[in-house]
Amino acid sequence: MPAPPSPFAPDASFDAPYDAIVVGAGPAGLNAATYLGRFRRRFLVVHDGRSRARWIPRSHNHPGFPRGIGGPALLGRQRRQAERYGARFLEARVEAVERDGDAFAVRGQGVDLRARTVLLATGVHDNHPPLAGVERAIRRGVVRICPICDAYEVIGRRVAVVGDGDLGGREARFLADYAAAVTLVHVGPPEALSATERAALAHFGVAVREAALVDLALERAGVRLAGDGGFDALYSALGCTARSELAERAGVATNDAGYLVAGQAHQETAAEGVWAAGDAVRGLNQISVAQAEAAIAATAMHNWLRERDGELAGSAQGGKQDRTAATA
Repeated sequence: MPAPPSPFAPDASFDAPYDAIVVGAGPAGLNAATYLGRFRRRFLVVHDGRSRARWIPRSHNHPGFPRGIGGPALLGRQRRQAERYGARFLEARVEAVERDGDAFAVRGQGVDLRARTVLLATGVHDNHPPLAGVERAIRRGVVRICPICDAYEVIGRRVAVVGDGDLGGREARFLADYAAAVTLVHVGPPEALSATERAALAHFGVAVREAALVDLALERAGVRLAGDGGFDALYSALGCTARSELAERAGVATNDAGYLVAGQAHQETAAEGVWAAGDAVRGLNQISVAQAEAAIAATAMHNWLRERDGELAGSAQGGKQDRTAATA
């Protein structure tokens, strides 16, 4: 039986401030949309269609899918679930989130909205190696970006890791517990890979090749390194860049690595009324973590709005108890 439509579902004529605007429609933003819909909130999801989850050919470590699920399929399932509870989506690029009296102005190309609360679920950019055909290779599983997600799938295979410093070394050592052979293709200056890391790589049996990106070539079923034969898969350890462009104007702090700073209890930021969830908050880059953070944030947003609207009766301590119970 279909769920009843939310009486607060927004429509084209809705011009008052939304209760919430979710920026981003990856696993975090979509999970927040389901929660906000079931909380019967007036809200809108604004996104640019660039969720990094769409690159995932098949994830085998996401709960509930023992045979695995592809990123596009997961995003589709989550969106349909959110729409079931009244979620509405606007595909556009948000360029600014700024305080506007007792609300926030959310503006961008074709966007001029106001909302009482905002959830930033903007994700990260992967710094893909600039190799011909890299996007197709990611979709085929030849180029991989998350050893935590899928190192299990390269057990017994020959793997290369491309990196330009100690991060590449750490990922290569992680993969050494799975792959039959691991080679770090170090494309940075030799001094960028520390002596300590080189010693650790030797201890783990990881070969190190000083090379340039032009020495790597993507093939249909693998990767070739000039002078070193082929590999079954190439892991990119060139890092990520948090999509934190909106943070400064919204009054949201970022850490030294550029990730948004949010409280661990409720995903709140230093800007009252703004929450953050997903890969833009921390570097673990796990779908289940992003979804959990979004559930926490959406619940906190709902209760924050209830407090402002006088719906949580009793003392401040009573409100704290209510909020904690709801989040749990």
